[in-house]
Amino acid sequence: MAENWFSAPVLSDAGLIGPDARLRLEPLTRHHAAAFLTAAGDHGEQVFEHLGYYPPKSIDDALATIDRLNATEDQVPYAQIVAATGEFAGTTSFYEINPALRALAIGHTWIAHPWWRTWLNSTSKLVMLSRAFDRLGAERVVWHTDIRNTRSQEAIARLGAQREGVLRHHKIRRDGSWRDTVQFSMLVGEWPEIRARLISRVTEGSRS
Repeated sequence: MAENWFSAPVLSDAGLIGPDARLRLEPLTRHHAAAFLTAAGDHGEQVFEHLGYYPPKSIDDALATIDRLNATEDQVPYAQIVAATGEFAGTTSFYEINPALRALAIGHTWIAHPWWRTWLNSTSKLVMLSRAFDRLGAERVVWHTDIRNTRSQEAIARLGAQREGVLRHHKIRRDGSWRDTVQFSMLVGEWPEIRARLISRVTEGSRS
C-alpha cells in the first residue's frame, strides 16, 4: 500500500549515509514550543527575515506559530533535531502536497543561526527528498523563495534544483509589500544523480 502523503513519520538520515543518525525530523508539536522559542531567539530577526511570520517573543507566540503551521491542510511541518544532543535546530515543512499530481513543495524552513552553513541543511534536504522520491513516489518537488533572499536561492541551486522562473506579486510580505517569488524544481529523473552528490557532500562534511 502506498504511503499517506499527509502522514508525518519521524524521519532521519540513518541508513542513508551510515547506520547512525545525525539529524532527526520530528512532527512539529506544541511539545517543541520552548525549544522553538530558544532556538529562534538567536539572531531571530535575521533568521526569520524572509518568513511569513515574526520570531516568537514568548511561549504563547511559539505555541500560536506551531498551531498555525499544523492547521494548514496541505502542510506537514517538522522540527529539525540534532540527534546526538536533542538540540532543536529549526523547522521545515512539506507543503502544497498534491498526491494526484505526485508533487509537493519543501520550504517554510528556518535554521537556528549556529547551524547556518553546516552539514544540517544538506542533511535535512537529503532526508526530505528521500521521503518524497523514494517513499512517496513523487514526480516533482518544488521550492519557493523571496526574490530578495539570494542566500536561499543559492542554497537551493546547490542542491541541484532547477530555477524555473519568477512568480510576480506572488505573496504579500509581512510589511505589506508584494513579494516576487523565485520557483525551483527537481524531477524524479534527476534524483539519483543529485542523491549521490548530496550523500557525498554530507559525508565529506561540506557546508550546506
